[in-house]
Amino acid sequence: MKKQVVKGLLLTASLVLGLGLVLSNTTYAEEEETQAEQKTGGTSISITPVSNVLSISSSKEYDAKFTVNNDGSEEMRIEVYAAPYSYIHSEEDDSYKLGFNNENNFTQISRWITFRDNEGNYVKRANYEIEPEKSIEINYKITTPDNIPAGGQYAVIFAHTLTSSVSASGIRTEASPGLVVYGRSTEGKVDTTAEISDLKIEQSVSDGTNTRNNFYASAKVKNSGNVDFNAIGKMKVDSIIGFSSYETPESRGKISVIPEAELVVSDEWEESPSFGIYKVTWTVKAGEETEVIEKVVFLIPPLVIVLSIIVLTFIVIWIIMLIRKRKERRSRLAV
Repeated sequence: MKKQVVKGLLLTASLVLGLGLVLSNTTYAEEEETQAEQKTGGTSISITPVSNVLSISSSKEYDAKFTVNNDGSEEMRIEVYAAPYSYIHSEEDDSYKLGFNNENNFTQISRWITFRDNEGNYVKRANYEIEPEKSIEINYKITTPDNIPAGGQYAVIFAHTLTSSVSASGIRTEASPGLVVYGRSTEGKVDTTAEISDLKIEQSVSDGTNTRNNFYASAKVKNSGNVDFNAIGKMKVDSIIGFSSYETPESRGKISVIPEAELVVSDEWEESPSFGIYKVTWTVKAGEETEVIEKVVFLIPPLVIVLSIIVLTFIVIWIIMLIRKRKERRSRLAV
């Protein structure tokens, strides 16, 4: 059997979902998660922190570091390197997916990053060895050129395992946790232009396999500017008599949108009731834009609908029979 290589990618909570901000758990540039961990086969590796947000200027050097942990029971060899962090439009399902080979004006920082190797030299790619249940600290440097573009610069630093595990079925597993670098230029004009579209409030949501009868709200947010921003969606559900039934918690409905990307912000009330009349409000804020839609939702259990149809059918039949009897009676009286 030919060996297949399965490369796992764990960037931040935002890189979950096939590395597309489908998002349900997203890392935001303003909020630094503490650790990204990946376990594949016998390999267990984690990296801290998982993001670095910094202001950058031309002709400067910025020193930083991160920690890679070998959480497994065997010695691990890794290679660290920087790659572009961007989104690519997929014609297949009309969505944007993360890509790490797509260079553009906002990913130049991936070429400015070097790592200090074991000899003390700064290189584009560096290899390290980590003993089991041990950690190493990796120093890296961002060296900006004489002129840098206005707006944001985005890269991801991968810690890719060179020591892989092979399962009994012949599948080789490797891991690549990573750290996202958000560089924001202090030079030039900052443009946070956001486009909000396709706002929806639905009574059911499907994950492709199962359909859940829950309140679900979504919208598309496009970054037409030159720097990342947070898009926030807030769903509020009130009963028809005025009581608040649900409101989007702080941990949901929020994504980070980098330039040239259009992502989906959404929320789902996972404990939606099965009966009642509710007013649902969906508010989306991105950059300096805000869009709001409202919808009145009638929730009726399927059993109630079936019983109502049966009762209505009997009523209609009874009315028809009553009309016929009256017509027959009138016909007899007319004779």
